[in-house]
Amino acid sequence: MQDIKAKRVKNVLMAIILVMLLPLAQSISAQETVVPNTAMQSERGPVTNLPIPRYVSLKVNEANVRRGPSLSHRIDWVFQRRDMPLRVVGEYGHWRRVMDREGMGGWVHYSLLSGNRTVIIDRDLLVLRRQPDANGVEIAILEIGVIANLDKCYIDWCRLHSAGYRGWALKAGIFGVDENELRD
Repeated sequence: MQDIKAKRVKNVLMAIILVMLLPLAQSISAQETVVPNTAMQSERGPVTNLPIPRYVSLKVNEANVRRGPSLSHRIDWVFQRRDMPLRVVGEYGHWRRVMDREGMGGWVHYSLLSGNRTVIIDRDLLVLRRQPDANGVEIAILEIGVIANLDKCYIDWCRLHSAGYRGWALKAGIFGVDENELRD
């Protein structure tokens, strides 16, 4: 009889401990949802089901970059360049965690982003060629920081258009496309 009472007391105590720990477990789970592990993700976003990471562009001239995914989070800085390519590395509700070419970033509302693919020239005096070939005819020379629209991409080359010029540039000289990404 005493063993049964001891087991009941033990079960009641375990239930009380579990009930007390439940809010802590939910809090930890919520924190993991708000700030997803972005180091090695190549999965699908929990909100959009689109690949993570992926590239988008800034739809507006100014976008607040916040410390967390809500309007109540502090603004760390403001992106001030329309069409700037950004890398989406996380999602939470209507917010996207983005990074620029320098690795700086934060949370931006999805309405400020566009699926239009752009790149930014990352190597000064990047040659734009008529064909995807190192010996191809030079069409233009692009300075570092120029933003161009992205068209096709092969293994080492991407077709860009900017300021009325269309041509091929080495993928290694641009930010806004993954090194293994192919586009038709």
